Amino acid sequence: MASWSEFATDEPRLADGIRRLFQQYGSGFGYLATVRADGGPRVHPVAPVITDEGLFCFVINSPKRRDLERDGRYALHSFPPEETDDEAYVAGRARSVTDPGRVARVALAGRAAAQVDWRLFEFTVDVAMLTRRDQAASAAGRPAVQVWLDPYATVGQPAYRPVVTEGRRGGRHGFDTRRSAA
Repeated sequence: MASWSEFATDEPRLADGIRRLFQQYGSGFGYLATVRADGGPRVHPVAPVITDEGLFCFVINSPKRRDLERDGRYALHSFPPEETDDEAYVAGRARSVTDPGRVARVALAGRAAAQVDWRLFEFTVDVAMLTRRDQAASAAGRPAVQVWLDPYATVGQPAYRPVVTEGRRGGRHGFDTRRSAA
């Protein structure tokens, strides 16, 4: 499981595009999907915080926090921009951050209110996807899709893997993230 920082180092342009969609309204805004105790999905609006240290989210005492504490699998999707249907998506595992110094740095960066019953989670990145639907893509009849998969993901860990059209394999992680998907 890669940290956001490791992903951003491996694919800086893709990471920047994803970050821009999550932060298009100033601070982060997206939808967090978690796994309920019965295995079903649960979706919540959240304010992700992206720093040089990683991808984080402050979560108050709630069903989504209990989901993350019990089963750290998550998916995070950007809020759609007003002018396009572009979208950003990341998925992986959430883990609680307990280092007080790190919590304080992220709280400052994310303007998290003090004295609130929140817990900080760091989100690792198993898969990252950016979809662009600009005029050129619309003219071609399909969006431009970039996908990154963690090349070092632990075997046996359940993780979402997107369906990719055959013949698009290449690059270090099995996908050519520099070209649009067919």
